[in-house]
Amino acid sequence: MTHFAIICPAVTGHLNPMFALGRELQRRGHRITFIGVLDAQAMTLAAGLEFRAIAESEYPLGAIPRLIAQLGELSGLAALRYAFRHFQQQLNAALLRDAPSVIKEAGVEAILVDQVIPVRGTLAEFLNIPWIEVCNALIDNPDDTIPPFFTTWSYNPAWWARLRNRATNLVFSRIVEPIEEVNEQYRRQWKLPLHSSSNERFSPLATISQQPAEFEFPRQTLPDYFHFTGPYHDSSGRGPVEFPYEKLTGQPLIYASMGTLQNRQQKVFQSIAEACVGLDAQLVISLGGSSSPESLQGLPGNPLVVGYAPQLDLLEKATLTITHAGMNTALECLTNGVPMVAIPIANDQLGIAARISWTGAGEFVPLSRLSVPSLRSAIQRVLTQESYKQNAIRLQKAIRQAGGVNRAADIIEQAVSIGKPILAQARS
Repeated sequence: MTHFAIICPAVTGHLNPMFALGRELQRRGHRITFIGVLDAQAMTLAAGLEFRAIAESEYPLGAIPRLIAQLGELSGLAALRYAFRHFQQQLNAALLRDAPSVIKEAGVEAILVDQVIPVRGTLAEFLNIPWIEVCNALIDNPDDTIPPFFTTWSYNPAWWARLRNRATNLVFSRIVEPIEEVNEQYRRQWKLPLHSSSNERFSPLATISQQPAEFEFPRQTLPDYFHFTGPYHDSSGRGPVEFPYEKLTGQPLIYASMGTLQNRQQKVFQSIAEACVGLDAQLVISLGGSSSPESLQGLPGNPLVVGYAPQLDLLEKATLTITHAGMNTALECLTNGVPMVAIPIANDQLGIAARISWTGAGEFVPLSRLSVPSLRSAIQRVLTQESYKQNAIRLQKAIRQAGGVNRAADIIEQAVSIGKPILAQARS
């Protein structure tokens, strides 16, 4: 039995897949402790995992919901800057300061860490324990042929596109520069060698990604120990959500959700409702906790509006999903063979929307060009053209073959057991 620590941001889109991994490893006899801020404690305990707190002074109970409320009103580059300044910079500094003593005291033997944690390698190297990297968001491994995650650009291997990608990544590097300075400061303090290459920031044992390979642009430079395992879903680890199933009419179901972060753009819900008026379908809108259903009463077409929805259950019934293009929602849709119309707001939602379009599993409408006619057009195309459904089913099959949480747990166990890189091509 191995005692694993899980480290990831205290937001639903990262907690849910990490908890699914943790629960699978726990089922196999391992011990799992989540290390994070107090706002993750209730969800961690509800998932049946252990919890240890860090950064209690910077992030007292209720701090993350307040940050999320402010983030939810932003979009584009402003949201990206805010996320890295308020979520990442302070949290990563606190992680390097607090986590080593917490991890040692708990007797942790290996770490599962989200790839969006920039200081992940420094922490594991200082503690001298094995670590496996988990991509719950879009893959962050550098590759000039791949558009930056915060753009809706499609894949293009042309020289000018590579140049554009490289220049835009340089802009992003300025946003994350303060975090890198903290990282390098601790490496000096702990007498660790400074990074000379971006590849040194990644786990030397294994990286596992929720994406199936078919839902990623054709990358050229992934390491041999990179594994596309498919998504980590586990409804049993999520709390129950009440839903008025009796109000479903039996018409084709359009499920709309803007997630739990960038979900406070009220005009988006208004546009979705107007765009669905007149369709032979029932629209269900989940607000993701951004406001009460009463605040959106009287929307055109009288859609069914709920504060939260049992998303995995509804996707089994859905014909189409209108989504912010969060990774979990996109993969949950594809797991059920449901095509999408995406309205990406910020961060990697833009890159995920680009992949939804590139794979033919849906379309996207940028927030800057969102209008009722443009959204209605996209919805009608995805509903009426069979190719979108066929491509969603193609990706559904790819997800089934990828292995999911079971394969990911196999890789984690093997990496920790032998302490050597687990090569992707070595697996059947």
